[in-house]
Amino acid sequence: MTCPWGGNRHRDRDAIFGAVYNVRGTDDSGYLQGLADLVDRHMREVAQQVSTADTARIAILAALNIADELFRIQQRQEGERVEIREKMEALTAELSRALAG
Repeated sequence: MTCPWGGNRHRDRDAIFGAVYNVRGTDDSGYLQGLADLVDRHMREVAQQVSTADTARIAILAALNIADELFRIQQRQEGERVEIREKMEALTAELSRALAG
């Protein structure tokens, strides 16, 4: 996995949950802004559902929500990979029988 903020080609000022962060990255600023918007949106959703105003707590809960989304997507993709592999094996066997026969 690449790290979009590891380089120094682009600098961007991104607002997340009311705070401004200077972010540097190798990707264009639109991508970094999209990441910041995603984090901001998740933090705002969490803030509406909890009774705390503790920004760190809200950030952790938002990070857990984002991690949950990522994990579910990864699980779905792995299931799709297995399904594709099984279909490919079945088609390969069918093709082999057809060519042999």
